[in-house]
Amino acid sequence: MTSALTLCALLLGACAAPDQSAPQAQPDPWQQARAQMVREQLASPADSRTPVTNARVLAAMARVERHRFVPSNWREQAYRDTPLPIGFEQTISQPYIVAIMTELLQPKPGDVVLEVGTGSGYQAAVLGELVRQVYSIEIVEPLAVRAAKDLQAAGYRNIEVRAGDGYAGWPKQAPFDSIIVTAAPDHVPAPLVEQLKVGGRLVIPVGPQGWQGQELVVLEKQADGSTRRTAVLPVRFVPLTRSPDGKAVAP
Repeated sequence: MTSALTLCALLLGACAAPDQSAPQAQPDPWQQARAQMVREQLASPADSRTPVTNARVLAAMARVERHRFVPSNWREQAYRDTPLPIGFEQTISQPYIVAIMTELLQPKPGDVVLEVGTGSGYQAAVLGELVRQVYSIEIVEPLAVRAAKDLQAAGYRNIEVRAGDGYAGWPKQAPFDSIIVTAAPDHVPAPLVEQLKVGGRLVIPVGPQGWQGQELVVLEKQADGSTRRTAVLPVRFVPLTRSPDGKAVAP
């Protein structure tokens, strides 16, 4: 497995006044596409989906450059309302799903968050805009390496990526203020609940090893260690992959 790769996000509110003598940054050709994505897919969707209303989440979605996390042959589709393939039979989730899952976490600036399933790194980047630290685990090692490089190239420094089996979570960095899982197990992994702080939230798709019958759920950890479970909406995620021998490779 790869060693830990520490990466990270631009700190919110840390922008200094521009140096008028310095070369001006080139206009972002994707900015308008991101703004349209936020407006039409997230804040005011035309269909029956629940709008995303958290202003910090919407601002993060408008900042994060999704095209950086999409393979070059799919880049022109980066801001469309659809998941896209990223190789290794994995996908980058559609923007709405990333936004609604992030909103369900109720992220706060001081939070430490665990992500299971780094994939392209896009969800981690969105979280990196909103919380103090993100730990992300990806079982497909080439994806972990690529996501780490893409996050580093995008300027993120509060995200640490490891290759490993995320079913076991990340015990050395626990407990977490919240946990997000971006692939669907057929049950909620007990180690993830154990590593969640009391009052913390676990957002996870749960369902059979197919694309039918999955639902996105939120679990809130109670003082006695139990969880309060809320079903949010039906979803379709790739299955949560385990290591071949069934043993978790805990970081």
